[in-house]
Amino acid sequence: MARIAGVNIPSDKQIWASLTYIYGIGPVKAREICDKAGISQQEKVAKLGDAEVIRIREIIDADYVVEGDLRRDVGMNVKRMMDLGTYRGLRHRRGLPVRGQRTHTNARTRKGKARPIAGKKKA
Repeated sequence: MARIAGVNIPSDKQIWASLTYIYGIGPVKAREICDKAGISQQEKVAKLGDAEVIRIREIIDADYVVEGDLRRDVGMNVKRMMDLGTYRGLRHRRGLPVRGQRTHTNARTRKGKARPIAGKKKA
């Protein structure tokens, strides 16, 4: 297993697919990284040499914000919205959907398990 950006990427997959295990790198960015490093996208991680892994590491460190830094930035942005009292910040604070989804039905992922209300009967 190769370790890139603090993440152990799986060695049995193609390099572009393995790079997507890093937070902040999706399929498009993974393919860009492969092109910049001059590595075939279909090559398996297990067959990469140390020099190629180092090249990929350097490209990611230089050009992309990933893992801890990205998580911190996103968290700080959410916290800023909550502190300012924006509509999106209030939705984050209350644990409700932020991007305009309906809440009358659905939204269970965001709202959590349904809690029964005393005295309410189904008509």
